[in-house]
Amino acid sequence: MIENSYYGQELHGPYEVHDIGDLALEEGGTIRKCRLAYATFGKLDPDGGNAILVPTWYSGTNKIIEQVFIGPGRALDPGKYFIVVVNQIGSGLSSSPHNTPAPAGMGNFPRVRIGDDVRAQHKLVTEKFGLKSLALVVGGSMGAQQTYEWAVRYPEMVKRAAPLAGTAKNTVHDFLFTETLVDAITSDPGFKGGFYASPAEVREGLLRHAKMWAVMGWSTEFFQRNRHKALGFSSLDDFIINFMYTYFAPMDPNDLLCMAWKWQRGDVSRHTGGDLREALRRISAKTFVMPMSSDMFFRPADCEAEWRLIPNAEFRPIETIDGHLALFGADRDALGQIDKHLGDLLASKV
Repeated sequence: MIENSYYGQELHGPYEVHDIGDLALEEGGTIRKCRLAYATFGKLDPDGGNAILVPTWYSGTNKIIEQVFIGPGRALDPGKYFIVVVNQIGSGLSSSPHNTPAPAGMGNFPRVRIGDDVRAQHKLVTEKFGLKSLALVVGGSMGAQQTYEWAVRYPEMVKRAAPLAGTAKNTVHDFLFTETLVDAITSDPGFKGGFYASPAEVREGLLRHAKMWAVMGWSTEFFQRNRHKALGFSSLDDFIINFMYTYFAPMDPNDLLCMAWKWQRGDVSRHTGGDLREALRRISAKTFVMPMSSDMFFRPADCEAEWRLIPNAEFRPIETIDGHLALFGADRDALGQIDKHLGDLLASKV
């Protein structure tokens, strides 16, 4: 267990933490006194029918979700809805390798799957808030993986689902790329098998990791059209060091690895013996599948193939040259498209 000032109320608050008790994991381990950090916006209607759940993505916390997607007049309007943003396990705010006491923390933290996150979140929303249904589950990237897991695992509870820039079953190509992110960190001698004293000891690994995110997170068009300069960076080196690396540098390497491992293995067909079609047929939610048009992690063609297997679903791609990282909100037009589609979805009868 190490101190890391990056993970706290000052940068990511306000948020609350709820202890859901011991969480037995699909891979056989247990997180004792599993804690979920969450933030809420708006008020719950007396009938509980206006609840929206937003799971976080890789490296993200409730704060970036709030800043990019939530606000008055937006689709996720706290004046209309009770919005719960829950930080996934390994996020650094919820139970994670760096904040779990020895001997179970750091390099000894157990393997976690997307399904473990969703079971933990189900316990949070049903026990803490007494929710019996969710008007919408929406998430980007790993949040989309959790959205699919929610819709397949708890179809009677999820009324609408919006997986944004993510798939129900991870592809082999994306698995392999994510493996390079893992290797970038673990190959740094300062990683020390997961028992370093601070992220600064893994500087070179985190820098390589940030460069790989720059390659695949954005698109070729993003750089061809000098979008990095439009965002205020004078050169590619300036963008890599003062945006990409600055973003990842304070994060805990073990936390990132925890999330990467479950990202690689996101797959709702585990519920149906590997039959993805049968798993997606379990979804009863009105579903909008929303890929980013230039995404190189979760390609639109992969998302479209899954959309065709989901009953009562619509395909609503987001046009952007910002690639997967349009999720960061720099493309205002992309955010407008997302708001429109989510507004349409929330207005649909279920």
